[in-house]
Amino acid sequence: MTAVVSPAAAVEPPPPVARNWSRSRIAGHVLVGLWFLLGVLLVVYLVTAWNPELFQRYAPTYASGLGVTLTLVVISTVLGALLSIPVAAGRMSRNPVIGAIAYSYVYFFRGTPLLAQTFLIYYGLGSFRPQLEAVGLWTFFREAWYCAILAFTLNTAAYQAEILRGAIESVGKGQWEGAASLGLTRWQTLRKVVLPQALIVALRPYGNELILMIKGSAIVAIITVYDLMGVTRLAFSRSFDFQTYIWAALLYLALVESLRHATEWIERRITRHLKR
Repeated sequence: MTAVVSPAAAVEPPPPVARNWSRSRIAGHVLVGLWFLLGVLLVVYLVTAWNPELFQRYAPTYASGLGVTLTLVVISTVLGALLSIPVAAGRMSRNPVIGAIAYSYVYFFRGTPLLAQTFLIYYGLGSFRPQLEAVGLWTFFREAWYCAILAFTLNTAAYQAEILRGAIESVGKGQWEGAASLGLTRWQTLRKVVLPQALIVALRPYGNELILMIKGSAIVAIITVYDLMGVTRLAFSRSFDFQTYIWAALLYLALVESLRHATEWIERRITRHLKR
C-alpha cells in the first residue's frame, strides 16, 4: 500500500540564509554611520550656534547672491547650448578643416580648468586695454560679470557639444535609413526621428553639466562678482562666524538636489512610452 503525502508536507521551507558580512559590507555600513553622525552633529551645531541677528542681517545678501548665481548659470547655459550646436556639427563634419577647428575648441576648453579660463579672459585680456578700446570692446571686458558669462559660456559649450554629438551618434544608422526610405529629408530625419531619441540619452549628461555649472559658479567670487559664494566670503570677513559657509553649502546642496529631482521627473515623463 502506497502512502499518500500531502503537498504541504512535501514542500519544505528553505533553510534561512546566513547574512554574509564581508569587509566591504562592514566598511559600507561604517561609512553610512559616519555620514549620519556628521549630519546629526551639523544639525546640533546649527541649532546651538544659531544667531538670529546674524541671519536677519545677511539673509537679504544671500538672496541677492543666490539670484546672481542662478542668473549666471542660466544665461551661460542657454548661450552655451546655442553655441554647442555648430560646434557639435563641426565635430561630426567630414570636412577636415572644420573638424580640426571644432576639435581644437573642445580640446582646449575641456582640457583646461574653468578657473584658468576665467582668469585668462578677465585678467589676461584686460592687459590689452588700448587694443580693446580701439575696437570698442573695453566696455565689455572691463566688467567682471560679462567676463564670467563669456568664460562660462565658452566652457559649457564645449561640454554640451560633446554631449550632443555623442547622443546623436548613439542613434543607430538604421533610423536614418528607415527615414530615408519613407522619403524624409536629412533635416526632417534629424528633427523628427534622431533628436527625440538622442535627447533621451543626453538628458542625464545635460543635468550633470548643469550641476557642475552651479558648483563651478563659485569661482566667480575670485574676480569680484558677488554671487552666492562672493556674499558668503563677505559675510564671513565681517562676522568671522563659520556658519555663514554652512548656509552657503546648504543652499548649493538644495539647488543641486532640486535639479537632480527635476531631471529624474523629466526623464520619467519622456520615457513613459518605453515602460508600457
